[in-house]
Formats: sequence, C-alpha cells, structure tokens
Amino acid sequence: MSLAIRPAAEDLPAFYHGYVAKADGTDIPDAMQLASDGLHSVLRNFPTDREEYSYAAGKWTVKDVVQHIIDAERIFAYRALRFARNDSSALAGFEENDYVPEALTGRRTLKDLLEEHDLVRSSSIALFRSFPLEALNRAGIANSRSITVRAIGWVIAGHANHHSRIIAERYMVGS
Repeated sequence: MSLAIRPAAEDLPAFYHGYVAKADGTDIPDAMQLASDGLHSVLRNFPTDREEYSYAAGKWTVKDVVQHIIDAERIFAYRALRFARNDSSALAGFEENDYVPEALTGRRTLKDLLEEHDLVRSSSIALFRSFPLEALNRAGIANSRSITVRAIGWVIAGHANHHSRIIAERYMVGS
C-alpha cells in the first residue's frame, strides 16, 4: 500500500468523504503540495484592505479561514502521528468555531498566516513521507469515529482545497 492509494469509504467518517473527493494529486504529499499551491494561487493578489472582509454577518474573515486551515491541519497531523505510532487512545474532537476568535487573526497579516501555513504544510508532508507503509492503514478513534492514517492525509489536502474554493467564490467578489 502506498501513499498514492486513496482511502476506502469505510476508512473515514462520511462527513470527510467530500474532502477526500476534493483532493487532487498522485499521492498524499503531492495532494498536499497542490492544495498549498492552490491556496497561494487564490490569495496571491488578495487586497490588503480586504483581509478583514467577511462575506456575511457572522462569517469568518479570509484570515480566519487561513488560520482555520492551519489549526485543522495541526490537529489532523497530530491524530495521524498518534495512530501511525499505534496509539490506541481515543482522541477528542475540536470545535472549530471556538478556535477562530481565540486566534486573534486581526493582529496578523495574511502574508504572515500564509508563511505559517507553508511551515505547517511542509511539516505535514515530511510526516506522511516518514510513515512506514503499514502505518498508513492503521486506524484510531477521533471525535468518537474511526479514521485511518491514510484517510487523514487525503482529508488534510481536500480540506484545504475546500476552503480555497470558498475563498475564491465568496471572498474574491469585488476585489
């Protein structure tokens, strides 16, 4: 089993299937890099004066979305590490909407957030490349549901693609 094989439907909770479907690439590291490139492409010329823009009341700013991608990736990578190392402890879920206000993205620039994203992404790619192939099929419990290490890798890439598309569709209007 290689990094190129996508997870089977039973390898992850149904609510992640859409993310896996949105991941492009020949294998997990490639899919992660393509997702990173896509985020940069969408945000390459994003106007500085719109970094605090939210397309509707109660919605995140573009900086909040990028911070969310970073936070989620760190959590997913941590889960993958634990499960790859045969840690059988069940892991709690996380409430993304509680994380965003605590991140205080208003004090940061989009450029700074993208630099952090790139560091986290490089770390995730290195992590998945380091896993022995047998570790990719190991599963663990996160948020009361089973998921494999392999599935987490594809979810990381697809999750970023999902949010890049939202940025392109909802945040770039009028920019």
